Amino acid sequence: MTRNTAREIAVHLAYELSFTDKSPEELVDERLSRERFETLSGEDELYEEAPGPTQAEYIRSLVSGVAEHAPELDGYIAKYAKGWKFERIPLVAGAVMRVAMYEVLYRPDIPNGAAINEAVEIAKKYETPETVKFINGILGSFVREELGEENKE
Repeated sequence: MTRNTAREIAVHLAYELSFTDKSPEELVDERLSRERFETLSGEDELYEEAPGPTQAEYIRSLVSGVAEHAPELDGYIAKYAKGWKFERIPLVAGAVMRVAMYEVLYRPDIPNGAAINEAVEIAKKYETPETVKFINGILGSFVREELGEENKE
């Protein structure tokens, strides 16, 4: 499993956190089981290969980090979502941005440009072109304003 696939699975789980009463740990344990991947593999190619230990830990760290820092991440999204009320932002778009912002802020091993580019690529699979532009704009503004850098890899 590639890191890109693991990141997309983390976005799925971050999205699911929006409407479950399970803890991030319970959710990840349940969703990363081999049985779960076998069940979903016929429905979504993303689940054809279960993550190995390294990718499972990466997914776990992203989902736990997004849950732990959700108020902070949502605050950044609201700050840069000019002209949009936070409640209006689609849940998938919010999950994509939370994962990318978490990577930018708390995963120094991931270049900021890579986090943003991957977020945009994931968003293209699930959102309208307008929402993808919105996500790219928010993430770009976030990196420029909060970290004082341009979006580069």
